[in-house]
Amino acid sequence: MSDTARSAEPTPGSSDAPAHSRPSRERRLALATVLIIVVVALIVSTISVASVAFTRNSTSKSPSSITVTGSGTAQGTPDTVNFQIGVSTVAKSAVDALSQNSARIARLITSLRSSGVAKSDLQTSDLSIYANYNNRGDITGFTASNNLNVTMHTIKGAGAAIDAGARAAGNGVHLNGLSFSISNDCSLLKKARIAALRNAYLEASQIAQAGGAHIGSILRITDQENVASPPVIYKTLAPIASGVNSVPLQAGSESVNVQVSVVYALK
Repeated sequence: MSDTARSAEPTPGSSDAPAHSRPSRERRLALATVLIIVVVALIVSTISVASVAFTRNSTSKSPSSITVTGSGTAQGTPDTVNFQIGVSTVAKSAVDALSQNSARIARLITSLRSSGVAKSDLQTSDLSIYANYNNRGDITGFTASNNLNVTMHTIKGAGAAIDAGARAAGNGVHLNGLSFSISNDCSLLKKARIAALRNAYLEASQIAQAGGAHIGSILRITDQENVASPPVIYKTLAPIASGVNSVPLQAGSESVNVQVSVVYALK
C-alpha cells in the first residue's frame, strides 16, 4: 500500500475517529461516574448512621438516683458484766510489799473462781511496785499493786462475787470500774438493720415526692459501721467496805445502733 493510502487511515485516538464511537464512550464514562457517586453516597450514609448511633450511646445518661442514710436502733438486756478489781499493799521493803500483795491477790483469785468466774475470764491488767516518799523526799516504804480484769456471764451473781473477793483480799482492795455488755447481739443487729432500711426508704420517699418523682428499685446498699452504745460504767471508790453483804448491781439496757447508706433509682 502506498504512503498516500496509509496516511488516509485514521489512527487510534485521533480526531478523525468515527462519529458513532463517541456516544458509546461517553455513556460508559457517565455510567461509571454515577456508580462512583452511588457508592460514595452509601459509604457516607453508613458512616453518618454509625456516628449518630455512637453519639446517642455516648451521650446517654445514667438513671437518676437519690442517696439517703437511714439509722436504726434496737435495745437489749446485758448478759455480761466486766469489772477490774485489785489489791494494793504497803510494806517497809519492796520485797515484803510484793510478797504480801501476791498472797492477797491469790486469795482474791480463789474467791472469784469459787464464785463461778472461769479461769479464761481472769486476766492480770496491771502489776506495779513503787516507793513512797514523805515531804522531805525520804523513802517511807513501798507499795505493790496488782489488778485483775474480770468477766462474768451471770450478772445475777456478780455482786456477791465482788463482795466475796473484797472479803478475801482484805483492806487495800479496790474496784476501778464496772460495765455491762451483750455477748451475742446478732438478733439486735438484725432488728436495727431492718429499722435503718425502713428509715432510709421513708426519707427517700419524702424527698422524691417533694421533687415530683417516685422511688424505684434499690441500686446499692452500704452497711456502715455498727456502733454500740457506750457501756454503762459505774465507779466504785477504793477501798471497798468489808462490811457490805452484797454489792447491788443493776444492768439496765443497752442499745445497738446501725446506719445504712441506700441508693434508690428515681422514676
